Amino acid sequence: MASYTQRKLVDRIVTGLCICAALLAIIPLGSVLFYVTKQGIGAVNWDFFTKLPKPVGETGGGMAHAIVGTLTILGIACLIGVPTGILGGIYLAEFGGTRFSKIVRFSADVLTGVPSIVIGIFVYVIIVVPTKQFSAMAGGVALAILMLPTVVRTTDELLRLVPDALREGALALGVPKWRATVSIVLRTAAPGIATGVMLAVARVAGETAPLLFTAFGNLGWSDGIGSPTASLPVQIFNYSVSPYADWHRQAWAAALVLVALVLFFNLLARLLVRDRSPAR
Repeated sequence: MASYTQRKLVDRIVTGLCICAALLAIIPLGSVLFYVTKQGIGAVNWDFFTKLPKPVGETGGGMAHAIVGTLTILGIACLIGVPTGILGGIYLAEFGGTRFSKIVRFSADVLTGVPSIVIGIFVYVIIVVPTKQFSAMAGGVALAILMLPTVVRTTDELLRLVPDALREGALALGVPKWRATVSIVLRTAAPGIATGVMLAVARVAGETAPLLFTAFGNLGWSDGIGSPTASLPVQIFNYSVSPYADWHRQAWAAALVLVALVLFFNLLARLLVRDRSPAR
């Protein structure tokens, strides 16, 4: 009886410690969300989403150009980074086992820890300097490079979790290996891969340093993906260091919208994880 009582006591103590640890992890996140919402909700209105910034000294205006610019840059990053990352992950999982694949896997792991500002300088040197032009394309390339390691490693690990019986069954029926990989293995792991993609997009959505060296910014609408383009992270940075109170309010509103965008991608990733029904 004493042994049972001791086990119950230890179980309750450990459970209580786990709950406390979870609360300690949630408190900073909740505090940030509460403070950003409190500071920014007052400046979020229809004008914020539909109008351009006002000249210095005038109040009001919005960040419609920065919202569109952020979505444009993220779209370019996804068009470049997602297919490349998924194909790289497929190669590592299904056609790897060579020295080159080990180098690719190691490089992806190292790239995960490279500071984003280093990526921004790299893209600045290879794209901005030769073209002599800041652009949304350069910003998209920088964010795509930041996305690559997450997408590659997620695809690699999830494809390895697919049972070999599915591969062997497809090959036994005479299906070519590439067809089995695309139609069976990739479809089975698709929900998890989509989750990794959403997390990668959420990770790069708030990056500021790479965009300062690539997309730079713009006070109006961009002329296209080959010209300087405004983005919410850069706009927040520029407004937050200014001496104008109205710009500070706009910066808090932009921060709230950006946090909401990141939360949306994370929630979408969670929904994709829950919907893991097998492909038919």
